[in-house]
Amino acid sequence: MNDLAPLLTPEGRALLEEVRGTAPADELAVATRLRRDYPADLVSAALGQARLRQRAAAKFAAADAERMFFTPNGVEQSTRASVAAYRARRLTDLGVTSVADLCCGIGGDAIALARAGIRVLAVDRDPLTAAVARANAEALGLTDLMEVREADVTEVDTAGYDAVFVDPARRGGRGRIFDPEAYSPPLSWAVAAARRAPHAALKIAPGIPHEAVPPEAEAEWISDGGDVKEAVLWFGTGAPGAVRATLLPGPRTLLGRGLPDPEVRPVGRYLYEPDGAVIRAHLVAEVAEEVAGGLLDATIAYVTADELHPTPYATPYEITDQLPFNLKKLKALLREREVGTLTVKKRGSAVEPEELRRKVKPQGPNAATVFLTRVAGAPTMLVGGPARPPEGL
Repeated sequence: MNDLAPLLTPEGRALLEEVRGTAPADELAVATRLRRDYPADLVSAALGQARLRQRAAAKFAAADAERMFFTPNGVEQSTRASVAAYRARRLTDLGVTSVADLCCGIGGDAIALARAGIRVLAVDRDPLTAAVARANAEALGLTDLMEVREADVTEVDTAGYDAVFVDPARRGGRGRIFDPEAYSPPLSWAVAAARRAPHAALKIAPGIPHEAVPPEAEAEWISDGGDVKEAVLWFGTGAPGAVRATLLPGPRTLLGRGLPDPEVRPVGRYLYEPDGAVIRAHLVAEVAEEVAGGLLDATIAYVTADELHPTPYATPYEITDQLPFNLKKLKALLREREVGTLTVKKRGSAVEPEELRRKVKPQGPNAATVFLTRVAGAPTMLVGGPARPPEGL
């Protein structure tokens, strides 16, 4: 709190305004100038906060990021505003009017909940993090709906709230934590807390094994702009065991129907690359059915079809060439097509895209995409480009 408290004073706030938008290359000159009028520690804290605000603009609206306060971990681990707003809408659709936000961090999710009109108790045990969340509630004018409490979440009584939201810490001293029971608090504790509430949402890593999902929970994988952001276990939605993939912006949601794995078939004219949330949710079969396609390989999440069927859940490419894996043949083909801009995608191949580009040395005015993958078990290169709908469609 030593870095935060001075920034909340009138002097600190004025200094934050003065350093807003300072470019990294200008920090030394700006710091030297400001230290003539401000304490050195305050100048360092203000410049550090300005730097965090610039980073946070990738997750929060720029107008919010410029007013909010952050910690380095808070910027890295906070929920993207678009994802938090989507989750808040789902809760309001369930009739939720109050939420206990456990492990609230800097308050990103609590802010979205409060803006949706939900009364929030935001809890975090770290004193600095809780202070930052409190400062953010004040900065955004949400103190009437956001109560921030510094406490151990395992000791908080949530009985008076319509829903519980838990975002366990999934990073430790050695980086990301992959074992759900090593989360802080453990996933088993979060599930127990969810079962005691009328409604609940547990934010978890998207790589969670499907067998770890409780049978009474609905599992949702969320991507934003094509990047998988998180998975959520929902309780009290009336859809136990349901699986969905949600793509933002939109939202567009694909519901699992329990389809069997698609059949493997020969390469067709089109290749579909399912969104990462679809793959994580194990809903490739639903996409294959939607585009009347099959798999290139039983273990690879690429769908192939003979016709173009636009779908929001997969990106279509038109395939022009199919080659066995051979860099000399690929280099010759690219030279013949005068390909200078080469996009390399891989699934089921150990070759790194940069290594391939270095070896084939693409040159020319044209662009192409090459897929390094397997077709019925055989290492294969598929060459093509983004599919364009026929005229009139």
